[in-house]
Amino acid sequence: MIKNFIKSEREPFRSLWIFLLIMLGVLNSCKDVYEGEAFVQDQAYDLTIPNGFPALAFDTTLNPVTINGVALGKKLFYEGKLSRNNTISCGFCHIQEYAFTHHGHTVSHGIDDKLGIRNAPPIQNMVFLKNYTWDGVSHNLDERSLVPITTDFEMDSSMPEVVGKLNADANYKKLFKAAFGDETITGERVLKALSEFIVTMISADSKYDKVKKGIASFSNEESQGYHLFQNKCASCHSGELFTDESYRNTGMYYNAQLDDRGRYRVTLDWNDNMKFRVPSLRNVEYTAPYMHDGRFYSLEAVLNFYSDDVENQANLDPLLKQNGHIGIPMTSQEKQYIIAFLKTLSDQNFITNKQFAE
Repeated sequence: MIKNFIKSEREPFRSLWIFLLIMLGVLNSCKDVYEGEAFVQDQAYDLTIPNGFPALAFDTTLNPVTINGVALGKKLFYEGKLSRNNTISCGFCHIQEYAFTHHGHTVSHGIDDKLGIRNAPPIQNMVFLKNYTWDGVSHNLDERSLVPITTDFEMDSSMPEVVGKLNADANYKKLFKAAFGDETITGERVLKALSEFIVTMISADSKYDKVKKGIASFSNEESQGYHLFQNKCASCHSGELFTDESYRNTGMYYNAQLDDRGRYRVTLDWNDNMKFRVPSLRNVEYTAPYMHDGRFYSLEAVLNFYSDDVENQANLDPLLKQNGHIGIPMTSQEKQYIIAFLKTLSDQNFITNKQFAE
């Protein structure tokens, strides 16, 4: 009788163990396990276009964006091995908390604390852009990361050196297999994986976006700022990306120390002297300092420049010399209204999203 009692008590536990073993078999049949990291069978990543945004400019037929490719790209984005001395990663200059800019630095700081000549731009919504960088020298996102990896004042490495380091890491071989189907690590695959991660950085959940959807309302100051912005700023900072992607001379003085003449460095056409890319204003509250060389530390300073300090250069943008006035006429109160509106472009969910975090 005692034996029968013990047997009856054990039956539920035996059934539980059988259930757990069956479930373990099912799970193992659905995924491969690499050193504690589970990878589902690779599948396409959903790049949803927010309402009103332009079509994707990134060619997904040449580089299909997949879940495992994005996961690999994220790991590489924060990987110091991409630099000569293993200390500088993409995430070193592009910090999520500041909308992926190099907060507090006028120009980028690279390996051995070397200085670049330009402010590190935000890298949000790049999947919609046709050209990149302040002078537009790059128009292929799959090649863009090669520049910081190989530039002597940024990461100062080379693709053969990077590939060699990654090949020595057994876990990376498994990650590349998960993303590309085999363990082969190449420079092309490194760059493509980085692009796959970067194009997922879509920011479209600001207060402005909520107002457009009818689920939020501007304050009085924000509303006035919006109308002023439309009249004084939207000719260049247009559309849902808040940039027309053009290159313009905005009357900033030439900095001889940095020797950067913008678009002229690409075209060698003097008509392009001191023309720089019109930046997106999304998350602009987080991306100080501003301009191509980080010369202004506040939005107030930027607007003060446009109202009072624009230089009348030979190829100054025509929009900045209308009605006999150089610059953009703005009162102090109007500037505060415009800044109030600009802060509605801040996407807190974007800069705290764990999907992008190291």
